Amino acid sequence: MTYQKALTDDELYQILKLQKTNIISSITEEEKQKEGFVTVQHSFGILKAMNNKCAHSIATHESKVIGYALSMTDDFKEEIEVLKPMFEEIDNSLEGDTSYIVMGQICIHKAYRGQGVFRGLYNFMRQELKEKFDAIITEVDIKNQRSLNAHKAVGFGLLKKYAFNNQDWELIIWEI
Repeated sequence: MTYQKALTDDELYQILKLQKTNIISSITEEEKQKEGFVTVQHSFGILKAMNNKCAHSIATHESKVIGYALSMTDDFKEEIEVLKPMFEEIDNSLEGDTSYIVMGQICIHKAYRGQGVFRGLYNFMRQELKEKFDAIITEVDIKNQRSLNAHKAVGFGLLKKYAFNNQDWELIIWEI
């Protein structure tokens, strides 16, 4: 396995393919509970624009993207409707001049789960971004217990709980 920045359009298309197979609307209730899920489906255009601003972190095996952690600067706070409340909550919760990057979504191919890829992606992301940012922030739907537990195991702590659009969220932060 290799951890690296996303560099090519092909890698971005592989991210979108992995995202599509794990989007909340494409999986069963049992899979949601057992495996977790992703909430946002990105267009190629927005994914590429985000990558151009701050490259996404990917895990590859034999040239295949098997996991990703998306990087989203606050330049994109108005671009994805479902994420606007998250950015508002961040702005209202952070003290001082904390510079942060939002981890816009993380996903691991089912065949590679439980093998440390999640932790590996975050460790790579942390190393790549620690000179530029003070923290990585993300939000997790509280129904996604697999994701919440994995984030807490890596070192994320609670910044704030909030509700929006009939969903309960935990806004979490990892100081890097």
